[in-house]
Amino acid sequence: MTDFPEKARAAEAAMRDVFAATPLQRNDHLSERYGAEILLKREDLTPVRSYKLRGAFNAMRKILARTPDAAQFVCASAGNHAQGVAFMCRHFGVRGVIFMPVTTPDQKISKTRKFGGDAIEIVLTGDYFDDTLSAAQGHCTEIGGHFLSPFDDEDVIEGQASVAVEIEAQLSRPPDRIVMPVGGGGLSAGVRGYLGSRCDYTLAEPSGGASLAAAITAGTPVRLDRVDNFADGAAVAQIGRHTFARLGDMQADDVLSIDEDRLCTTMLEMLNVEGVVLEPAGALSVDALKDLEGTITGQTVVCVTTGGNFDFERLPEVKERAQRYSGVKKYFVLRLPQRPGALKDFLNILGPHDDIARFEYLKKSARNFGSVLIGIETNDAANFVTLEQKLDDAGFQYRDITEDGVLAEFLI
Repeated sequence: MTDFPEKARAAEAAMRDVFAATPLQRNDHLSERYGAEILLKREDLTPVRSYKLRGAFNAMRKILARTPDAAQFVCASAGNHAQGVAFMCRHFGVRGVIFMPVTTPDQKISKTRKFGGDAIEIVLTGDYFDDTLSAAQGHCTEIGGHFLSPFDDEDVIEGQASVAVEIEAQLSRPPDRIVMPVGGGGLSAGVRGYLGSRCDYTLAEPSGGASLAAAITAGTPVRLDRVDNFADGAAVAQIGRHTFARLGDMQADDVLSIDEDRLCTTMLEMLNVEGVVLEPAGALSVDALKDLEGTITGQTVVCVTTGGNFDFERLPEVKERAQRYSGVKKYFVLRLPQRPGALKDFLNILGPHDDIARFEYLKKSARNFGSVLIGIETNDAANFVTLEQKLDDAGFQYRDITEDGVLAEFLI
């Protein structure tokens, strides 16, 4: 029986008729910072700007080899998997039905439609992904179609393993370490299945969707009660059954939980310094280097940048979260006495690098004090220590709501 590495090599070879291998690029900026040879495997440069078309290609290729007159293919996705399936439906000349949540941004819907053209039908249903998934699976059963899982399928895992096949060929050897995001686990299971113990691995998952860590603790896949969808390409409520079978023996220390706000600082850095556009999940591997600093010195490390499908309408949110994480932006509710000159007194307290980014007067009735929602940006987090000391000395009453999730969501 053909073993997994041979299947992965066969999948990678077949892909060359559809798209070229993605680049493996040395990053001078990161290499200098960490004292290591840092290489980026640029999956954000595939035709659909993510690695997801690899698994879709391999699963569809094998189904069509067994059943040339296969009925429709069906999937459920709000992002990269939908685009990969759409692209491959058009490539193979088969019909596809792609179920997407009603809340899916128009940009993702239009890109999916562009990649699939007349080969696909998009069905918008369900406010939440679980509802969308249920509808897709029900439709698939009804028409006798083929459901294409985004990760929990052996053929999909095999297709994602082609990333490792390319890395080995491009380096002429395995690297010392591969750093990659983990959501449902298809990519990491495939890469680890191909390279085995020939290199070390660091898997990074968003703190708001740490399903692999939860599964390792429990010894079996478990469903998270809540998922933060900011890093939607990797925020999965439950790791796959097939993928966990290949990842369950990972050491807990090799699975990192990445703060979403810190992740935003990496996204901005890669955009501003390197000119590389990464979606949140695509930046997880680069951000994880911060937790590996000092342990990878002198090593050859490959970071898999898994996707670049970033909607620039989200850029203000990314900047906001990055500034808050870095401590250079804060929000206060300030009680301002109702007397002439009170506002001037406050403004005189601000330092030369303190900039007012938000000012909203919240007085609701004829009281002696009114409340002001104020956002302040500065160039050094230490400036806020000085500012707050001056506010205390001047007798101003204020509350820092930057980390108050409920208030911040309501007011900001």
